[in-house]
Amino acid sequence: MKDFASSDSPEVQRQLDRLAALSLPQGRFGLDTIIAILARLGDPQNSIPPAFHVAGTNGKGSTCAYLRAMLEAEGLTVHTATKPHLVRYNERIRIGGQLISDALLAVLLAEVLDCSEDLGPSFFEVTTAAMFLAFARHPADACVIETGLGGRFDATNVIPHPAAVGIATLGIDHEAFLLRPEEGTPDDPLARIAFEKAGIIRPGSPVCTMSYPEGAALEIERAAMAAGAPLHMRGRDWDATSVDVIEYSDHHGYLTLPLPTLAGSHQAQNAALAVAMLRHQDRVSVSATAMADGIANAKWPARLQRLNPGPLTALAGARAVWLDGGHNPDAGLAIAKHFAGQDLHLIIGMLANKDSDAIVRPLRSSLSSVSVVDVPGHESHPRSAFGEKTKGFPTVGEALSALPQDGVPVLIAGSLYLAGEVLKANHEVPD
Repeated sequence: MKDFASSDSPEVQRQLDRLAALSLPQGRFGLDTIIAILARLGDPQNSIPPAFHVAGTNGKGSTCAYLRAMLEAEGLTVHTATKPHLVRYNERIRIGGQLISDALLAVLLAEVLDCSEDLGPSFFEVTTAAMFLAFARHPADACVIETGLGGRFDATNVIPHPAAVGIATLGIDHEAFLLRPEEGTPDDPLARIAFEKAGIIRPGSPVCTMSYPEGAALEIERAAMAAGAPLHMRGRDWDATSVDVIEYSDHHGYLTLPLPTLAGSHQAQNAALAVAMLRHQDRVSVSATAMADGIANAKWPARLQRLNPGPLTALAGARAVWLDGGHNPDAGLAIAKHFAGQDLHLIIGMLANKDSDAIVRPLRSSLSSVSVVDVPGHESHPRSAFGEKTKGFPTVGEALSALPQDGVPVLIAGSLYLAGEVLKANHEVPD
């Protein structure tokens, strides 16, 4: 599994090998084990800097990137925890803006594993505990923490009083985990997803969300009311429009902010959610100037990223090569909106447990060709899952080399795991 990763550092690899032997016991959901691990470590989650905790189906990683960039533009020191990594596990934990070092990562993973192996912890419980240790032991002004899948039972969901909670765009993904039958939960799939994401809401901590269909919105409203958490929902308590600039408004007033440099019209909405989170909390002060600078400078690789010249893109000639790790229907719609009216060659690799039509369906009218590759190290959809007129290739490089010299742009999409392999092959390793 790519989640378990590999490292050039022998010390880190030794701990990653221990992690690779761990998995979530079948049918076990809950926070009891992560709470027990953290208690043995002195409850570091209670000593971290003011935390911005973000959940959602799509856009939560980008929202975290904007939060980090805005806070850093204010001159603040920021720790961040995001997932998954693209090339190196270290990408998941940044200490004061820098990727965690191999030496510190190895020490923290060993410390957590040594004290918890008898509890039968999962990969994510161990790595989350290591993250909390790192954040508690290194002073900073704020930290930004992205959930994994879900929220209610996510291992990060032990922060007692976040500075602010954010819930980004909701959609259907990770159905096996988030839509499993459970008594007392909603039948509507999107409302069920909202119920899970709303699990990160904490008493007294402000909650900022996007706008959602009625059933999903109701689940979030119920959770906020039950927790006594101030709720600020887009379209009701704050709003944003974006054409040439972002026009943001809430009860504090109006802001005119630049459009993001990250590609895709949806990025303006992710940036606006980050702004709403900062403006509806009182533990960290961030100026409008820093918000604007952060929006302009935020980076988030493998999300509608145009690849730089490199060994892999050289195989495509002079054409533009784009990369996106999106793999669910909402991601497909966002990609299709960005490329609307353009012809496109698609190179796609998707995990077998994803909807094979999620990316192809909204792009169908734009596609000049579809080339299918496997996602290295993972069970992937076969070529036949994408239609009769597709071609299969062993690697992305071979798929690029086989394209006609017509100047039509290329999109490589379908999996963040595949995106990591592409970045590595093109020498664009995230730092």
